[in-house]
Amino acid sequence: MTEVETRIRLLFADGGGYHAEVVTLPTERLARYERLIDCLREDPEVLLKLHVDVTRLCAAYVVGEDGSKEG
Repeated sequence: MTEVETRIRLLFADGGGYHAEVVTLPTERLARYERLIDCLREDPEVLLKLHVDVTRLCAAYVVGEDGSKEG
């Protein structure tokens, strides 16, 4: 069974500028949380997959396949 994943764009403040990264996270894990930031900070499976420096995080949002912001 293939796990469905959702693309997330993370925008960080980085030395006076901004740096963006796009990551993929399991859609099922994201659905467990009302807010995306809660999933990034608290979900054990997500925490094993990536580290997010929330002190530098400016924005996090779901993006489509073409990189445009969804919803």
